[in-house]
Amino acid sequence: MYKKITLCVIKIIHSKKYIRPTEIVAPAAVCALLRWVGTVYVLDRLRSLKWKEGRSKNRGNGWWLQLFEGMDRYVALRPGERVLLSWIMTIPDSGYMMENGSIELPCTPEEEKRIVLELSRRAESNLREGNVYYVVSTRWYMGWQKYTGQPVGVFTFNEPPTEAPTSSAADRPGPIDNSDLVLNGSDGADPQLLRTVEEGRDYVLVPKDVWERLYAWYKGGPVLARKMISAGDSKQFHVEVFPLCLTLVDARDNSQSVVRLSKKASLHELYKTVCRLKGVESEKARIWDYFNKQKQTVLVVSNQTLEESSLQMDQHILLEVQIDGFWPSGFGMDSTGNDLALVPVEPLRSSVTIAGGPTLSNGYSSSYSSNIYGVINLSSTNGDMEDGYESSRSMTRVDRGGLAGLQNLGNTCFMNSAIQCLVHTPPIFEYFLEDYSSEINRQNPLGMHGELALAFGELLRKLWSSGRTPVAPRAFKTKLARFAPQFSGYNQHDSQELLAFLLDGLHEDLNRVKQKPYIETKDSDGRPDEEVADEYWRYHKARNDSIIVDVFQGQYKSTLVCPVCNKISITFDPFMYLSLPLPSTATRTMTVTVFYGDGSGLPMPYTVTVLKHGCCKDLIQALGAACCLRTDEYLLLAEVYEHRIYRYLENPSEVLGTIKDDEHIVAFRLPKNGAELTRLEIAHRIGEKSLFCNTNDNLRASERKLFLTPLITFLEDPQSGADIDLAVHRMLSPLRKKGYSSSISIRNGRESTNGCSTQLGPGTQSAENCESEEMSINSLSFHLCIMEDSGLSRRRISKETVIKFGRVVKVMLDWTEREFDLYDASYLKDLPEVHKTGLTMKKTKQEAISLFSCLDAFLKEEPLGPDDMWYCPRCKEHRQASKKLDLWRLPDILVFHLKRFSYSRWLKNKLDTFVNFPTCNLDLSNYVKSNEASEGSHVYELYAISNHYGGLGGGHYSAYCKLIDDNRWYHFDDAHVSPVSEDEIKTSAAYVLFYRRVRGKPNGAVGEPSHGYRAF
Repeated sequence: MYKKITLCVIKIIHSKKYIRPTEIVAPAAVCALLRWVGTVYVLDRLRSLKWKEGRSKNRGNGWWLQLFEGMDRYVALRPGERVLLSWIMTIPDSGYMMENGSIELPCTPEEEKRIVLELSRRAESNLREGNVYYVVSTRWYMGWQKYTGQPVGVFTFNEPPTEAPTSSAADRPGPIDNSDLVLNGSDGADPQLLRTVEEGRDYVLVPKDVWERLYAWYKGGPVLARKMISAGDSKQFHVEVFPLCLTLVDARDNSQSVVRLSKKASLHELYKTVCRLKGVESEKARIWDYFNKQKQTVLVVSNQTLEESSLQMDQHILLEVQIDGFWPSGFGMDSTGNDLALVPVEPLRSSVTIAGGPTLSNGYSSSYSSNIYGVINLSSTNGDMEDGYESSRSMTRVDRGGLAGLQNLGNTCFMNSAIQCLVHTPPIFEYFLEDYSSEINRQNPLGMHGELALAFGELLRKLWSSGRTPVAPRAFKTKLARFAPQFSGYNQHDSQELLAFLLDGLHEDLNRVKQKPYIETKDSDGRPDEEVADEYWRYHKARNDSIIVDVFQGQYKSTLVCPVCNKISITFDPFMYLSLPLPSTATRTMTVTVFYGDGSGLPMPYTVTVLKHGCCKDLIQALGAACCLRTDEYLLLAEVYEHRIYRYLENPSEVLGTIKDDEHIVAFRLPKNGAELTRLEIAHRIGEKSLFCNTNDNLRASERKLFLTPLITFLEDPQSGADIDLAVHRMLSPLRKKGYSSSISIRNGRESTNGCSTQLGPGTQSAENCESEEMSINSLSFHLCIMEDSGLSRRRISKETVIKFGRVVKVMLDWTEREFDLYDASYLKDLPEVHKTGLTMKKTKQEAISLFSCLDAFLKEEPLGPDDMWYCPRCKEHRQASKKLDLWRLPDILVFHLKRFSYSRWLKNKLDTFVNFPTCNLDLSNYVKSNEASEGSHVYELYAISNHYGGLGGGHYSAYCKLIDDNRWYHFDDAHVSPVSEDEIKTSAAYVLFYRRVRGKPNGAVGEPSHGYRAF
């Protein structure tokens, strides 16, 4: 049976409308919420209701209605019983009225947070294609996060923090407002997102169940529903925020309309949608791929997806309608002003194949998918390999151009930049202009059946064909999306990440090793480095042998030293490129308050100067020197937010950029053996009326609030609540007011407190009373309660309370008038900010850094991070070893990646530091540790640069490439190609640098660049 409750009068504020007594039926409202939420509050300014499931001494099990506003009692609700509430409840006009006329009771911020967390976790555990997500404005969602006490900017459906700070100061947000995300004037029934919005910065995605709850609580809109799709052969799930938008041109009247479909929709669905829109029969319709307003191929009705058909965002498609059994002979004018020719109904196949391999149709090799879909090519020179360019003919040196640009298909400048650098790499374009079909490895399970190599080779041939007509890399982008779905869609990506995938994918597709042998590597064990290095290289080449290995891969020496047993481990690992950090000379001042973890001194703020782009290790070293840290101590950094320990900064390699100027950072001086002890966190609360429960019931959280700075100490062999009480006393002892004194003695192996000053002022307790209060056998010196693991429930502790101690114990200290009389709380108030913005200081121009300083920073010795521990074979444990890298073998093509971007959970940052790099005569002889003379010199010259301009959100990529035969530099900015002088290519936008080896002459002078690509 279900309980029924009758509300006497309900007042709806805005409508001024009174409703007759309304019955809330438990299955639809109350009981469902009670089971779902656990605790339901209905609040107004005067009174509140609290539902609770539990026991009463007099009434047994059941649901209880607690009335508190001066009433500390429960009213039992038995099945079928009705309770008349005799006051007015205020219900916001946003509406809690349900469809059946009943009322859905509102939730507290804590309950809203808990519901969303549970629903988000459930959705994350049940990912599947077709799941519906909703787009919500980040601006509104951050307001809701603040209202529910969550850290702003951390989204619950991605990686919820283990402990979120609570905040009750924020007002309840208004209706959901997505108006900042949609185009002005867009159809209200089908609002369109702005193309410039980005996930995280502008919007968040919430699962369907979360949206339904948020919408029930807040209403608003517009509603922006999107579906989850699986991308690529790996079937990676992601939400398709921007469906494919196609411009439909009707050949009958030249009219244009917009068709929006998922890129996973089939051509059959496209025909169905277009025919329904235009009111024609599907049998009499024919749709053309009308890219660049030129007929490319007929899209034949099939299950092939729009993505597989290489249809791009905002491109045109052409509808032709059969009249009296005949197709129209032409349609208007093409983009060049010429009449469009008659359309052949059968595909014309070129007799020449790519690289001596299979003829490709629609970007797929014939051995895999060319026979599956019926695609009609307009002509052999206007096929789909790369949108209208004949490339499979054999090419000679006189035909080469290399000055063709790449069309931007929608935020594909990152791809265009990386491709231009790669196709202007001499050994690469020489290789792909020849017949490489015999090296395609179709059986490699780590490869892409040779399809990526074929698509790249086809694109390279188009770019090196004569002429400067821009190429639209649609087929290549389709392949890329299939094998690397992280690059699908139309968002901006990283050119270096694409380059890394492309090099690795081309290597696996062209790996000459068909059956990789299993080889177990051996440790160096004191053998000469040359012997170990050659052995590692032979092992690597036995499994990896391709043009990419020949050209791009080198070898470095990695030395690990155990900090405990001094075990040295030396390995020689291959590399494809070198990711160099950018050492910075810029500094920042940071203020951190240092606390004593043993209560031996007062807290003290210290202001130190550290590298702006340094790490927590630098901050700890600077603080340690400033506060005279002892050799047996270490500093534990933490961020304090809303009077809680919000996060620990225990990773020494965490960048300081994650710490903002307006945050509050503290450091605790703790013993070095503290890692083996129990950590005690002490938070402080104050009661509005200093009311405390004398029973073990939960404290009334609504009557208390957090204040002061939390403290941290360690417990040695804790057993009961008395140990916590003594630890709290020890931490507060430096705060004793001058009128009081305190000493610590040891009784029966236990620490205890005693003593109050006999020089007491008026109104203070006598020494005997103070002593008896502090040393009471039956109670603690302080009002303490322990926090459970969930952080939501608390229970009071006494001296005899046996506590289950873990690695971290969290307690709440409730301050009374006694604590305020004994201790000076001002030392724990008003933590200084990390950096207080004062008068505007004169900015100094940052000193430029050299490529060599970046290389030095990459090769310097440094300890491994806590998350990257090394397993010492001698100690049989994971150790935080020190690591040193040295260059051992250099490749013919040396790629430097300048690490301008840093990503973390809290911050994204880009460094615009100017790096001074040589364009010629880059001599790395002093960096190569191998004593053997390798083939070729260690001198390099620059031939290509991938540039990134702007910030993380709206940046743009381009490339500078040198045509070797012409000895001239060109700027490749998507489809636009223009000459540029060598003096102009050195900018702060340089992101990826491409160098090629220069052959050495017998007398040691620098000679011509190396043209061979089999370096080893």
